[in-house]
Amino acid sequence: MKKAALSLGAAAVLSVPLFTIGFTTADAAATTAAKKVTAPKNVILFIGDGMGEASRNAIRYATVGKNGTLEMDKMPVSGLVRTSSSDSLVTDSAAAATAIATGVKTYNGAIGMDAKKKPVTTVMELAKKAGMSTGVVTTSQVTDATGAAFGAHVENRSAQSDIAKQYIENSKIDVLLGGGEDFWYPKGTAGAHPDAPAEDPSEGSKGTQGNLVERAKKLGYDYVTDTAEMKASKSGKLLGLFANEEMFQAHNELGNKYNPTVSLPDMTTKALDVLSKNNKGFFLMVEEEGTDEMAHDNDAALTIKAGQQLDKAVKVAKDYAKKHPDTLVLVTADHETGGMVIEEVDADDESGDGESKEDGPFTIAGSKEQFYVDWTTGGHSAVDVALTAMGPGSEEFTGNYQNTAIHDKLVKLLKLK
Repeated sequence: MKKAALSLGAAAVLSVPLFTIGFTTADAAATTAAKKVTAPKNVILFIGDGMGEASRNAIRYATVGKNGTLEMDKMPVSGLVRTSSSDSLVTDSAAAATAIATGVKTYNGAIGMDAKKKPVTTVMELAKKAGMSTGVVTTSQVTDATGAAFGAHVENRSAQSDIAKQYIENSKIDVLLGGGEDFWYPKGTAGAHPDAPAEDPSEGSKGTQGNLVERAKKLGYDYVTDTAEMKASKSGKLLGLFANEEMFQAHNELGNKYNPTVSLPDMTTKALDVLSKNNKGFFLMVEEEGTDEMAHDNDAALTIKAGQQLDKAVKVAKDYAKKHPDTLVLVTADHETGGMVIEEVDADDESGDGESKEDGPFTIAGSKEQFYVDWTTGGHSAVDVALTAMGPGSEEFTGNYQNTAIHDKLVKLLKLK
């Protein structure tokens, strides 16, 4: 007999009232203030990589319980985003982020390129051209697919050193915070994070474009490698690389760990501090990669842990937006990973041939109740993902639309043509 499923994915469970249950008086006051602003001056776009609606629900149950509401859901506007790429019903992060950043559907693996492998201008590049400051914050490599799609143009997402070079020389992104130091130094030149570390001996410098950290310094970037250096920096151009590759360990024979040495909330706080000094506004993209990588490994505990850090980073942005009502905050995903389903404990759930992977049990916060997570794939799925929003222009993001529409709406709101 199949278990009763508490969450079946975005298409099955999302409704506008779900995200307005926890909408507080303070949120309402901020929304009222935002209504007085006709267009956003600043945009903070959060992407929970691989974070489908079931993931958001699992994070919610484990963090605030059945009756609580996450910060990412405690927002007045919600919508559903379609995620397919130009060559597949199931997208990868590169094609999905490129669609969000450029408004163009493309093939899996493409970064800032259309389906014919021609470069397409990104919304972040348009913002920079308009005089706004720009930033990419992630727990992945800063040159990994999601961030790369906002500031680079390569035919294949694996060209991470090319992406790094384009960041500092072409798109000139002001703040870059995350992992991936290995792609900034050539082989044999270890940076602040030593080659072959104990937690993953396979990691080591592998850059193909020379010493890009030194190049960044010559271009005016302050290079930082830990929390203390990051917080102490007074520069308006900041490059922070806090790990060899991702800022956690996934797909690791020694065991997975979600253990960033610099937290996503702290990186978000610093990015806002730097970018907000520009009177013309800013565009910041913040990504949590752990919600994807841990879901690929069907590790619900660490998927939830990464999602909790994302929610704390969203709280940082919301607090900023409440003080600066000309700020638009968006939270979405590029796609869903793992085919996650949430189920009740102690019931037979299998039907058909073979067994799906079951994970848990996990305690529902504030209660003695528990739930299981069932994984149906180790890859991505084709379900729609949720988008929640607050601030001026947020009403544009209601409904069900293609991921390319996010770009189109932002360009319109920011008047970036």
